[in-house]
Amino acid sequence: MKKKEAQLELLFRALADRTRLRLLNLMSAGEVCVCFFVEVLGASQPKISRHLAYLRRAGVVAARREGKWMHYRIETPEDPHAARVFAEVMTWLGEEREMQKDRARMENICCSPRLPVRLQGAPRPAALST
Repeated sequence: MKKKEAQLELLFRALADRTRLRLLNLMSAGEVCVCFFVEVLGASQPKISRHLAYLRRAGVVAARREGKWMHYRIETPEDPHAARVFAEVMTWLGEEREMQKDRARMENICCSPRLPVRLQGAPRPAALST
């Protein structure tokens, strides 16, 4: 299998998982610290990290470290065909009711005057900070 075909197959596999779609949805407004994914999705940190690693291998997520915090953001695939598919999926995520609920939960947590104890000291997502 050619490298380009293998990368496209990896993208489709990455997009075939609901948790990974929820993560992409939460990153649609900008960079997010992994601790917020754990809080919003109610999943364990190892599970979230495993899914984020899969998205990184698929070339749709990039990461950076800031002290002890890991931040993730969406990256557009280099291949134009993959980029079109990815853009359509992201558009759909913005319209899907359950995904809108996840974003509202993220906004409520981020914009709360007092963060939950587990998130004390965590950097708030820039797009949602007040």
